[in-house]
This record gives sequence, structure tokens and C-alpha cells, in this order.
Amino acid sequence: MPDDSPRPTAADFPARVLGRFLIARLASALAWQMQGVALGWYVYALTNSAFDLGLIGLVQFVPFAGLVLIAGHAVDRFPRRMVVTAALAGDSLCSVAIALLALTGGGRSAPVFVAIAGYGACRAFEQPAWQSWLPGLVAAETYPRAAAWNSLASQFAVILGPALGGVLYLLGPPVPFVCAALLQLLALVAAASLRSRSAGVSEPLSWDSMLDGVRFIARNEAVRGAISLDLFAVLFGGATALLPIFARDILATGPAGLGLLRSAPAAGALITGFILTRHPPGRGVGPRIFGAVAVYGVATLVFGLSRTLWLSLAGLFFVGAADMLSVVIRQTLVQVASPNAIRGRVTSVNSLFTGTSNQLGQFESGVTAAWFGPVASVVLGGVATLAVVALWARWFPGLRRMDGLPIAPEPMDMLSEPVSGSLDSI
Repeated sequence: MPDDSPRPTAADFPARVLGRFLIARLASALAWQMQGVALGWYVYALTNSAFDLGLIGLVQFVPFAGLVLIAGHAVDRFPRRMVVTAALAGDSLCSVAIALLALTGGGRSAPVFVAIAGYGACRAFEQPAWQSWLPGLVAAETYPRAAAWNSLASQFAVILGPALGGVLYLLGPPVPFVCAALLQLLALVAAASLRSRSAGVSEPLSWDSMLDGVRFIARNEAVRGAISLDLFAVLFGGATALLPIFARDILATGPAGLGLLRSAPAAGALITGFILTRHPPGRGVGPRIFGAVAVYGVATLVFGLSRTLWLSLAGLFFVGAADMLSVVIRQTLVQVASPNAIRGRVTSVNSLFTGTSNQLGQFESGVTAAWFGPVASVVLGGVATLAVVALWARWFPGLRRMDGLPIAPEPMDMLSEPVSGSLDSI
């Protein structure tokens, strides 16, 4: 149950606590990125169907969306360490199952899609558990820096994971899935070594309790504005789905150029992430998040209108940089503003918004590109993003004027065995 102990300070949590957390996050994210590439190759080799490639995302998203409210309640009711480790164990079992299917060469795709659905179900619990757990492992004043390191670990996985998964697939279809299972077990061991108390929620599972996160977001202007701003910015401004078209038909760069285009946003995100680990956003939070999304929209416009590779790379670099700043501020705001007792449910709703914006954003880019052409699609997306910034600045004045981060009044989770140290050595 929650206690009345004073809020921990930066000296109460050592760098090694965050270090173990980041090892677990990096291993888990690497496995996710590796298996994503390997699944695409494996399913296409089995079916030779572009439709089945599209089903990979849908089959994962349906159980994720169906379980996300239940998962949020579970994250708040049970120790977050237990939820994370159980989800990682499920992930590893799914990876092993696909590896066995690839090894035996059954040639049927239906069992593979069952395992893929298992990934989606585990993800529904794993994602909100990871995000809502971190505020209980670090002190409130160090959380923005910890959030930056967390985003940086994920970005490293985005860069390294797909390439590693493709190389491992060359050694045989089962290999990347076996390696993913090992990484998931490594993440499980690292997560299990972190001690934390239960979130302390005792009410039974019900529609009313599951909707507590939705009600909190509806009442909190800053959190509601930040989540919806990100939703519509990504929905309209995403251009990454169209990069193959730009590389071949507009910039005439070929596969090598496509690789550079895909790497440019990650480079911008990495550099911004490193800066944020040393200089986390503490003041001027509202203007910074609006400024970041505005830069995202302008950079999208630059990319859409560019006809030279170097200018396109520059535009995508700033797309990634602005997105990283926006993500760190939004994640920090959502976590520290949410009361610990419902943080898991709030995070699960945020995860649903994020997943929906990414999936629907790719769909929106494809539809508008088919209707108006790729250039018009990206340009319209950039203009729409800037329009969203202007409208949200008017509709959410509290978020626009926000200076510091609004920390929830109750104590966060605490480690059951606090020790001394600081995060400065990270």
C-alpha cells in the first residue's frame, strides 16, 4: 500500500539502479526491433503475399488495443517488476515458438500469426509497465534525465536492431528469433534484479476502475493536450512510410540513399537525446513542446519540398531531433503528473494513443500519397502539423504557458532497499 514516507531525493537512488533498468530496456527493445525485421522476411518467404505483410502489424495491434485497459489496471494493482518480467517471459516464449516453426519448416503461416498475436498481447502489458515503473526507481528531480536515457536506449535499438536482425537472418530463419529470445531473457533477469513495492491498488477489476486513467486524462488539461498534440502531429506529419518512393523516384539515390534517409531521423534523435541527458527540460516545458512540434512540422515541409539529397537529410535530421525532444517532454509530463495509484492506467491509454498514431499515420501517408502524390502528401502533412500546433496553443493555454513539470502530490513507488548514490555518473 502507498505510504507516507517523504519523497526520495536524487541521493537515494544510485546510477547502477538506472543502469540495470536501461540494460533491461535496451535488451528488450533490441529484441523487438530484430524480430520485427525477421518476421517480415519470414512471413513473406512463407506466403509471398504483401497482404500478409500488412497483417503482421494488424495481428499485433488488435490484442494490444483489446487488452490495454486491463493491462493498465494490472500494472497499478501488481508490482510492476512482476508485470514486466511476466511479459518478457511471454515474449521469449513467442520467439522460441517462431524459431521452432522456422526450424521444422512446417510451411504454414497460421501458427506464426498466433505467435505474433502473442507478441501484441505481451506488449499491451509490457509497454505501460516499463514506462510507469521508471518514476518509482528514480527521484522526481532526476526523472527528466532518466527519461532521456530511456528514450536514448530505445533509439539505439531502432538503429541497431533492424540491421542486426537482417544479418542474423542470413544465418538461417530461426537464428534471429533465438537471439531475440535470449535478449528477452537477459532483459527479464535485469528487470528482476530491481526491487520495488506494489503499486498498492486494491480495488477489483471493473469497467469503472479501468477507466480511471481515461478520466484523469480528460480532467488534466496539460496531459490531455500533450498526448493529443503528439497524436495528431504524428498522424499528419509522418513521412517515413514514403521514404522508398522519395529515394527512388524523387531524389534518385537508390538503396544506399534510402539507407541514409532512414538513418537521418535517428541521428537527430540520438544527438538530441545525448544533450537531454545532460540538460533535461526543467523550465519552459510548455513552450518547448510546442516549439518542438512546430520544428517537426517545418522540417517535414523542408523534406517534402527538397529535390537534393543533402537538404532532404537535413530535414529528416531535424524531424528526428524535434521528435525526441517532444517525446521526452511528453513522457516526463505524463509520468510525473499522474498519481502513482493510477499511473499504469494513464500510461496504458497514452500507449494506445501512441500506437494508434503510428499505425494510422502510416496509413494516412499511403492514402494521401495515392490520392495526391508523395510530395503533396508530405507537404500537406507538414502544413497540417503546423495547424495543429496553432490550434492546440489556443485550445490548451495551460499547457502552452506551463513552466515547470506538475509533480503528482503523493509519493512515488520507492525501492524496498534504498541505497546512496546519484545519477550523475550515467
